[in-house]
Amino acid sequence: MSAAENFRNVLAEIEQARTRRHVAANEEITLIAVTKNHGVELMREAIDAGAKHIGENRVQEAAEKFPELNRSVTRHLIGHLQTNKAKAAVKLFDMIQSVDSEHLAAAIDKAAFNFDKVQDILIQVNAAREVQKSGVAPENLTALIKFVDGLKNLRLRGLMFIAPNFADVEECRPLFRKMRTLFDELKSARENFDFLSMGMTHDYKIAVEEGANVLRVGTAIFGERIYPQT
Repeated sequence: MSAAENFRNVLAEIEQARTRRHVAANEEITLIAVTKNHGVELMREAIDAGAKHIGENRVQEAAEKFPELNRSVTRHLIGHLQTNKAKAAVKLFDMIQSVDSEHLAAAIDKAAFNFDKVQDILIQVNAAREVQKSGVAPENLTALIKFVDGLKNLRLRGLMFIAPNFADVEECRPLFRKMRTLFDELKSARENFDFLSMGMTHDYKIAVEEGANVLRVGTAIFGERIYPQT
């Protein structure tokens, strides 16, 4: 099937999962089409089929593709960001989902100030405590939020989480539920704290059921990634 057909199928699966979810059924769910290692033509196809958000993992790849896109779409950085690429990321992306340290937050804030921009961000939480993944530990989240709140050119919009790639996808469920509880606790005391980004191709239906309102789906829309030849 085409990327357009796949995109519409994912939307249908999301609506089915919404009927089973454990939180308010009227909460809007944002689907981000993750375009890592996929070309501009496929990106345009998904956007023309209705995708309003795209996600990239790498700043350099985005810098190469975005000028050729010729489409109006909200652009998310979902991959790990090095501080030396903060300036480029702020220039390219509407939202940076992978903030996980004071050092990175400060670098993004400085870059946003220089662009006269208030940068929307999410804080990435390593709720599963995987050593190979980025993200702030849950016990350090409060301190990072307090630091971000002191930066004038950042706007914290919510949380992001990447679940382990369990063989049994049901094992993701308690982690997603934990993240939703944490999100709700923070949202009750904050303004503009709207986004809980969790769920990818292998687990997005469970993520919806457990309260995700932002999904990052690539393979289910575009097929397997095509890696450049080396």
